[in-house]
Amino acid sequence: MIRRLIATCVAALAMTMGTFAQGGGRPASPAGTAATQVGGTYDRSGDEPVYKNGKWIEITYGRPIKRGRTLFAGEGEKYGKAVNPDAPVWRAGANESTQLKTEVPIIINGKTIAPGTYTMFIDLKPEKWTLIVSNWKAQTGFDPKNTAELFGAFGYTPDKDVVRAPMTLATLPFSVDQLTWAFTDMSDAGGKVAIMWDKNVASVPFLVAK
Repeated sequence: MIRRLIATCVAALAMTMGTFAQGGGRPASPAGTAATQVGGTYDRSGDEPVYKNGKWIEITYGRPIKRGRTLFAGEGEKYGKAVNPDAPVWRAGANESTQLKTEVPIIINGKTIAPGTYTMFIDLKPEKWTLIVSNWKAQTGFDPKNTAELFGAFGYTPDKDVVRAPMTLATLPFSVDQLTWAFTDMSDAGGKVAIMWDKNVASVPFLVAK
């Protein structure tokens, strides 16, 4: 099992590096960031208002491009294999694990998540996506000998799950070419984390803990 996992990871890394080289030095899936800031106030004492003392909530991830693929198709266990062919769950991005970094406690599906850095995954099932926030640490570069941290979702196990939350699925009136994480419907009380790709959008509400 371990040898197969290592071989799969090496193959994935080689494919990524090969695509990088073919792209004239640009990565096939550039790094992306979605960020919001809550709990601050505007200081209007100067010439221009300045937002102060806000706390950041941020998602960092790789941004794959659709490139003509049918992304979310197939029945049963074959569903979503175009985006997640081998790992137990989807990294919901590309290359390194998707990470959630929060400076404030937030509440997802009734579970309070303390300030810190977490990895995020999605368990893909037909018409049923589940967001996973995990205590697995992310590798900054692929190391097959490092079993304490993950590259992507290879080697993921649910024992480090902090929370699982059902996602609300909807169809967009347009197609998003490059995978995009976003914060939507935001206020200081909370909002939603949403992922969009092709005509699919999946979201989970969260609250900012008092």
